[in-house]
Amino acid sequence: MPALFSKESTASLGFPGFRNYLFTRFCFVSAMQMQTVITGLLIYEWTRDPLSLGLSGLAEAIPAMSVALLGGHLADRINRKYIILSCLILLFFCSCTITFLLVNGLGTSHPETATMVLYGLIAMTGIARGFFGPAGFAFISQLVPKKHYGNAATWNSTVWQIAAVGGPAVAGFLYGFAGPIISFATVSVLLLSAIVLLTSVRYRRQITASAEPIRDSLFTGIHFVLNQPVILGALALDMFAVLFGGAVALLPVFAREILNTGPEGLGLLRAAPSFGAVLMALILAKFSPLPKAGRNLHLAIFAFGLCIIGFALSENFYLSLFFLALSGAFDNVSVIIRSTVLQILTPDEMRGRVSAINTMFIGSSNEIGAFESGLAARLLGLVPSVIFGGCMTLFVVTFTAFKNKSLLNCKF
Repeated sequence: MPALFSKESTASLGFPGFRNYLFTRFCFVSAMQMQTVITGLLIYEWTRDPLSLGLSGLAEAIPAMSVALLGGHLADRINRKYIILSCLILLFFCSCTITFLLVNGLGTSHPETATMVLYGLIAMTGIARGFFGPAGFAFISQLVPKKHYGNAATWNSTVWQIAAVGGPAVAGFLYGFAGPIISFATVSVLLLSAIVLLTSVRYRRQITASAEPIRDSLFTGIHFVLNQPVILGALALDMFAVLFGGAVALLPVFAREILNTGPEGLGLLRAAPSFGAVLMALILAKFSPLPKAGRNLHLAIFAFGLCIIGFALSENFYLSLFFLALSGAFDNVSVIIRSTVLQILTPDEMRGRVSAINTMFIGSSNEIGAFESGLAARLLGLVPSVIFGGCMTLFVVTFTAFKNKSLLNCKF
């Protein structure tokens, strides 16, 4: 496809450090996506309670949010590659621990205790992610020149989505045919691969922040974001869309009780949004959304909300796959625009702290959204809760379009 993969659309891939980092990211994201599917299946198998799936999201979100600002501060002060490496080692330890406990009968006799153990290990994953997010985002600026940030954001998102397609699908099939032990062992192998690959990544010298006290450093980052209406608007808009559009957290329940499918079907459902996102990313590599970034961001999130409502109303497995894939395609438009906004408008010495705020706004909203979805499903019922979330997404987009004209009219 020469017209699609032109020299301009693959510019950031010409830098070896960035290419190697993408391979590292692929292994990392594949492992985390697999782990999410496997732990969701285990927890629901042990509890049969949608709220327990939401609590697993909360178990990861609270630690991640608690350390995110500290992670951003450190990412602007010390070597970002070392932070990423430390996080990967911690995640590898967590995965190996779960595998060891499953081998020794975790969940067979005391499912309540086993669930609490999983929550504890998920919390450790949240801590690692709270440090990984700011360092990983800021690290990209040391791998490619500023003029290629938009293209790098596109490929960074594309690799994430490709891994998010394969990870859940592989996890579902492995869980269905080989069981949770082999599944978690595979996660451990992928994390070990990410550790090895990261050691080969070469990067430019990091511009470090001034040696101010940690409290002042954190408030400097917060003050910067609050005084940038485009950045603040993009973060808030995406956060509420993810928060209320969190149907993915309830997929184990939809798979079992509405679509009548097993772990293999659940893996495909989890992979569908990322499959749509990959297709959209390939389109966006050629047709950039940035010339009318603000308008495209609002349209994409509005369409995302409609897809969530469509998924909630579907009782057909293939139609549900279609709506999930479409939701992923539109969500990826917002991801690329938001990532580019942050990279372009943030000074290098503040990238870690601003990315930490992004982690708190967006990254943890996935898990908080999972809790909101689980709680809403308990109170409203499964389908009405997802319809409610989709409608709230539509309301937030409409409200933001009227209230934040700087974001609506921004372009690059």
